Amino acid sequence: MTGLTFRKREEPAERLDLSPLTPSRLAGMAERDIAALAVGTSRMGLRVGDVFDVAMGDAAAIRFEGGSDRFDRIGEAMDGGEITVAGDAGVRLGRMLAGGRISVSGSVGAHAGSAMSGGVIAISGNAGERLGGPLAGEMMGMKGGTITVGGNAGVRAGDRMRRGVIFVTGAAGEDLASRMIAGTIVVGGRAAATPGRLMKRGTLVLCSGAERFAPTFLDNGPADLLILKIMADAFAKGEVGEVPFHGAPMRRLGGDTAVLGLGEVFLPL
Repeated sequence: MTGLTFRKREEPAERLDLSPLTPSRLAGMAERDIAALAVGTSRMGLRVGDVFDVAMGDAAAIRFEGGSDRFDRIGEAMDGGEITVAGDAGVRLGRMLAGGRISVSGSVGAHAGSAMSGGVIAISGNAGERLGGPLAGEMMGMKGGTITVGGNAGVRAGDRMRRGVIFVTGAAGEDLASRMIAGTIVVGGRAAATPGRLMKRGTLVLCSGAERFAPTFLDNGPADLLILKIMADAFAKGEVGEVPFHGAPMRRLGGDTAVLGLGEVFLPL
């Protein structure tokens, strides 16, 4: 049986809240009930049927054909199943994701993976600011799961990250892993200024280096560690796939000593 499909008719005139369209929420619903779900964020009162043509199928595998940077909160609080977006997505993609998989063929807005605790988010394009980071006032960002980005990540990716893995194939914006508590971030491209600022623990692997670091990081010299090879092998067998460092010897920095941090940053020799 094919998946439940939402085909975009035209670009919506307002931002949409698509958080109701998850596998567990749509399971067992009739087509007319799905089409009647409210997704608008203004007085227009848009409903699913005003924006999408709905093709019924297995709600465990949802597909959006035709994306938009106005498609916000896709997969929010999802706990299983699969969502595929053929195109771009808006802000808060996969926020509070607990299980399942979200795949986006385009780029996404801010706060993708915010507060997620499990599952996989795979973004083929770029990710906006605070990838895996908390919303204003929250004390913790990403708490588990895996995020992969085929392009670049915006500023403060991994902010307050507590657990999980983020892999960015391209470059990362300023203040990557700011206030990081734990977890692992791998960046294939170059990181902008001051990655790891105020990090307490966690691991950053910056395969193409960084613009500069805060002076409160300590240079520990070359590190030919077995764990780097183990990490690379584990990534290659899982959702992350091949990583650029391949367990090669790297230079290690420790910090951020401004907060008595025990985090580690690995750089090319």
